Order: sequence, then C-alpha cells, then structure tokens
Amino acid sequence: MRVIVVGAGVLGTMHAWQAVERGHEVVHLERETEARGASVRNFGLVWVSGRAAGPELATALRARELWEEIGARVPGLWFRPNGSLTLARTEAELAVAEAALKLPDAESRGYRLLDPDQVRALNPALRGRYLAGLHCTRDAAVEPRVAQPALRAALEATGRYTFLPGREVRDLVGGRAVRDDHGQLHEGDLVLLCTGAWLGGLVRELAPDLPVRRVRLQMMQTDPLGETLTTSVADGDSFRYYPAFAGPELDALRAGQPQPPVAEQHRMQLLMVQRQDGGLTVGDTHEYDQPFGFDVVEDPYDHLAEVAADLLGRPLPRIRRRWAGVYAQCTDPARVVHRQQLADTAWLVTGPGGRGMTCSPAIAETTADAAGL
Repeated sequence: MRVIVVGAGVLGTMHAWQAVERGHEVVHLERETEARGASVRNFGLVWVSGRAAGPELATALRARELWEEIGARVPGLWFRPNGSLTLARTEAELAVAEAALKLPDAESRGYRLLDPDQVRALNPALRGRYLAGLHCTRDAAVEPRVAQPALRAALEATGRYTFLPGREVRDLVGGRAVRDDHGQLHEGDLVLLCTGAWLGGLVRELAPDLPVRRVRLQMMQTDPLGETLTTSVADGDSFRYYPAFAGPELDALRAGQPQPPVAEQHRMQLLMVQRQDGGLTVGDTHEYDQPFGFDVVEDPYDHLAEVAADLLGRPLPRIRRRWAGVYAQCTDPARVVHRQQLADTAWLVTGPGGRGMTCSPAIAETTADAAGL
C-alpha cells in the first residue's frame, strides 16, 4: 500500500512511522521546509501524570510505551524516562497532591509523594522552597527540536519513505490523491491529513464544521543551568490545569488560593524541562480568544522566572530564546483527538491540543488500525 501523509509535525511523522512499520510505502508532504509549529515549540514532555482517567490516560500510557520502544531505535530523540516532580508550596496544593495518591489509577501513573529531603535526594537542583513533591515515575521527555528529523532519518533508511518539503497541499483528489501547490499529483491508496493548527484552506473546505479551536502559548529557553535537573518539574498551578486532579481538594485550592493576577490572566502553570545542552525550557501560558496577539508580552516571563527561581533556590540562567506557538485543540476537552473520515480512503487527524507530543504515537497507531493499515 502507498500512503500519502500531509503534515510533518510530530502527529504526521508518527502516522508515517506507523505506516512504514506496517510494511507500507509513504510519501510525506510538508508545506514548510521543516516543521515549525507546535511540534517544535513545546517541552518535549511525554506527560502521563495529569491526564484524565479513561481514554486520555490509556492513550498516554500506550504512547509512553511506544515512545520508549521508538527511542531505543532512534537515539537522536534523546528519550529519557526521567519522571516528573510537581512541587506543592502551600498546604492547599499539598492537599491536592495527597488526594492524587488515592486515585484508583495512581499506581499506573507511578505516583508517590516525597517530602523536601526526598525531593532533593532525587533532584538535587531543587534547593528552593516547597512542602512536598508529587513524583510521577511514568513521565518522560524527548528533544522536540530534533525529534522529527531524527524520526525521518530512520524512516528514510528503510527505503520506503519519501519526504517532500515545501509542498502545500491544495486539493484532495478522489480520496486517494492530493495535488500540491507545484501542480504535482501524489497518488496513493490512503491519504492521512495531519495539518496541525492549519485549519483554513483545504481543511476548512473538507471539514467546515471542525470541532477544533486554536490555542496560543508563550515559552522560553535558558542558557545551560550548570547542573543536572534530573526530572521534569511542575509547580502547584499545574494542578489547576490538568484534569486528573479535579476534586474537592482542587476546588478548595481554587477558592482559597487565587493565582497571582498575571498567572490568572494568562492561564499559567510552570513546566520546566532540561534540554540536551543543559538549558531549561520553561513555560507556559494559554490564550484562547482570537485574534491572537502578534507579539509576546513580558509579564508572564517575569512570573515564570520568579516561580522557577523559588523552586530552584537560585535565579534562572540568562534567557536565550523566547517564542510563541499555536496548537489545535478539540473544543470538547474529553476528546483526545479529532479523527474524521473524509472519504473511504482519506482521514483528517487534528486537535490533540497540548497532548500532541505525548500522545502522537498512540493516536497514529489507532488511526492505522481504523484505516486498515
């Protein structure tokens, strides 16, 4: 079978991976010379800890298995099962962490609660102020800026994969072919559109009532820390953001401990991951109302730097890069992804939101099964 995949972000690349793994030939088109959207503007987190019970958690756990398998074969991903620590700085946040230990699926998430001495023994770089840390052993990380090229190199080595950058797809022809903006027709037996946050143009024509919205975020990256951050790190505001922590304890946290105004305004949490060069990726904000701003604003960065310094017990290194990104998210938060069959042999897959990096291998596996690959 010959499979046409449109979109070379992590979701499209994982769909290409599944097709090649199952013995098929893949032609992979990307409108940019290289993926430049949310797939490279993220933390590289394989994030199990905060996922909603049910299909979302099951998808994340399966994706975690697949990431580890793929990472063993593609060292350039720099997959590492480093786990995470969500640090509680107040009694209300600690109560949410303690409640998480009682969840029916706490064991499958790898939860355990550590006191400050245990946190520092696990991650000595965290010399700041906190009451406890919720450790999730199932969390992991990869390098987002190099993941897609590393995966493509492995795919190209099979001899059954062709990457065509700089090709914007303009038409779906007969459900089995696409025409690009060079006028070239690419024919196959199956077409998979994984177009990320690009929801206009051909996507709007094919799926005009798409139940997906765009979300904008701001992030930053520092110079090398000078020491190892052995786990990924989150602050207590992450409890407010991730659905796993919903319950009376979270309700009490929200009622009794408002976020600082800048964090509330920008719907913020702190996430912090160390990169291969020793720098830290730090974020993030969430903006839902369009039109989005064309610029980045400084107040959120100041807030993130302050919180990170409070947990590290030292100022952040110099900020090297700042950026904004946009991803596509299902309007129903309970849906992991929007998967729509456009024709007998054509599918649109979009809208994983902030779960894209985490869940893409499992999402692609499910698409491949549904499409009969």
